[in-house]
Amino acid sequence: MSSLQTRTEIQYCTSFALMRMKRIKGGKEEGNTSPTKSSPEARKKVRKHSGLASEASGSLDSNWARLPQELLLHVFQYLPLLDRAFASQVCRGWNQAFHMPELWRCFEFELNQPASSYLKATHPDLIKQIIKRHSNHLQYVSFKVDSSTESAEAACDILSQLVNCSLKTLGLISTARPSFMEVPKSHFISALTVVFVNSKSLSSLKIDDTPVDDPSLKVLVANNSDTLKLLKMSSCPHVSPAGILCVADQCHGLRELALNYHLLSDELLLALSSEKHVHLEHLRIDVDEFGPFFNDEIPVTHLYFGRSVSKEVLGRVGLHCPRLVELVVCANGLRPLDEELIRIAKRCTQLSAIGLGECEVSCGAFVEFVKMCGRRLSQLSIMEEVLIPDHEYSLDEIHWEVSKHLGRVWFPDMMPTW
Repeated sequence: MSSLQTRTEIQYCTSFALMRMKRIKGGKEEGNTSPTKSSPEARKKVRKHSGLASEASGSLDSNWARLPQELLLHVFQYLPLLDRAFASQVCRGWNQAFHMPELWRCFEFELNQPASSYLKATHPDLIKQIIKRHSNHLQYVSFKVDSSTESAEAACDILSQLVNCSLKTLGLISTARPSFMEVPKSHFISALTVVFVNSKSLSSLKIDDTPVDDPSLKVLVANNSDTLKLLKMSSCPHVSPAGILCVADQCHGLRELALNYHLLSDELLLALSSEKHVHLEHLRIDVDEFGPFFNDEIPVTHLYFGRSVSKEVLGRVGLHCPRLVELVVCANGLRPLDEELIRIAKRCTQLSAIGLGECEVSCGAFVEFVKMCGRRLSQLSIMEEVLIPDHEYSLDEIHWEVSKHLGRVWFPDMMPTW
């Protein structure tokens, strides 16, 4: 049976059960109306159809009654949270399935002010029930909040209650600024510390636009140094390079580090490049401004230049970032990047994804770049305006030549896709 067919049948059966539950709550089943006068033939038809309906209903009731909880769990996972709660009221078996620990391992708290947000908030009563009965089951949790301080404070209140949790993944997501940054720092740190101290097995942490600081990171390290594998931070003004280095020094299982450019320093990049930290498989950097970086070899694997970047900086990237896997350049100016791109292709032998926006590359140099990288280029997002025709290729010819070296059909982008 195909997954689409299975999903369709699950949705049909669940809808049937939910409608039946709502009719029962209303105090009557369909067909339970006051009798009216009718002819003998009409009454005979009614009895016939009622018998068929009863037989079908009994068959469905019997089938649902025999469903194992593992299958009910699979059904419940397709339901929105509120429908899940309604379904739990159908019968005792469904209520037991609703409270199976497996159903609550992955959960996203959506917190917002309905009057000012388009997001659908998690109902407060459901949050209370989840905290009361399932805090020790939660393993993969994210908090999605809007720009209001009230939503961020509500998220902190929930974090403070997770004293029995054993989280593996925690994400604090602001759908709009300032959110968490408007919460008093002491309140936020206190709530986050509860999770750090009690989880003991945190492997993935994503904290953007938050007042997390160096002392709280030390608490993270003290309690989760053996399990932390991924740390992603951006727009965290209270974190210093020393705090990041503390995590990298003590968390020997750390494999991926994603940072904003303003959190970096030459000393930090050099430290992360040392033999002590070669276990880092991915070092992602979002670059917003530039300083005297990329002067020595660094282990960066993902670079995103959100602002205009000079030819000189890109040239140093080609020289000093041999582990580069992904490069996005949103803007450069009007000086062609032919030499820089060729240098990156030569030195960055693991490069598999590149995006170029408001910059220029001659068609011949671009084809040479693709030829050198070969079929490992799984993502090639190049704006049409980037490519400048030369004596080797015109814009009409280049997509054929690039497609040949990629081993798949390729065209320049009309709009950026990164």
